[in-house]
Formats: sequence, structure tokens, C-alpha cells
Amino acid sequence: METFFNEIFDYNFHCNKKLIEQCLALNAVPPETMRLFSHILNAHHLWNARVLNKPSEYEVWQEHDVKNWADIHYENQRSSFEIVTNADNFDKRIDYENTEGRLFTNTLQDILFHIINHSTSHRGQIAVDFRNNDEKPISSDYVYYKR
Repeated sequence: METFFNEIFDYNFHCNKKLIEQCLALNAVPPETMRLFSHILNAHHLWNARVLNKPSEYEVWQEHDVKNWADIHYENQRSSFEIVTNADNFDKRIDYENTEGRLFTNTLQDILFHIINHSTSHRGQIAVDFRNNDEKPISSDYVYYKR
């Protein structure tokens, strides 16, 4: 399981890094892309914090300057790799409170997979936003990444 999660977090890191680089090269990042990518970063950070039982530094929809994305992204990745590396049981149950104050429990495996799936979903929305703003989106398919 550790190998699997290391691979998909590498994939996630690669795609987000490419997207950050592309946004840094634009004259102006579309507002919806700013909102969605900031959310990707915040949610990843929030889930890491839940697993590590630490307070989150970011709000779910807090927006960040594109110049800060790479640093936040790198820290998210570092933290996720630390979680994966130190996991002795991916079926371990994690208790957490959602942003509305409700209590939930999920396995570590479910949470780690959710981080990746959530990022992929919003990168798809960003691709649509790029097209709507006459920009070509990055290719972020997993199979293309593995080629």
C-alpha cells in the first residue's frame, strides 16, 4: 500500500507542479482557477492536518497568491509522504471534525485516496476554466504521466 500511495502522490505532485508553472507564466490567472487551485491546496493541507491531529493553517476556500502556491504544495506533499512513510496500518480509523463541526471516522487509506481524487476532480474543473478563457489546459491523465 505504501508503494501505491507514494506513486499516486508523485502523480498528484507532478500535475499540480505543472499547473502552477503554467499559471505563473500567464499574464493573469482566471479567477475561478485561482479559487479552485487554492481550494485544492487548502483541502490537501486540511486532510493532512486531520490525519496528524494538528490544527489547519488554512480555511477551505481561502485564496492564495499564485506566487505562494508552490511552497504550500511542496509542504503538502512533504507532509503526505511523511504520513505514508510512517503508516503502520492503512486501515487505521481516523476521527475528525469536518468544517461544519460534525464528527466522522474514515480509514487512513480512504483519506489518502480522497486527497488525490479531490485534486483530480478540481483539476478537471480548472481545465474547463482554462478552455473557457482561451488557454490550453495541461495534460493530467494518469496514463500519460506513467508513459
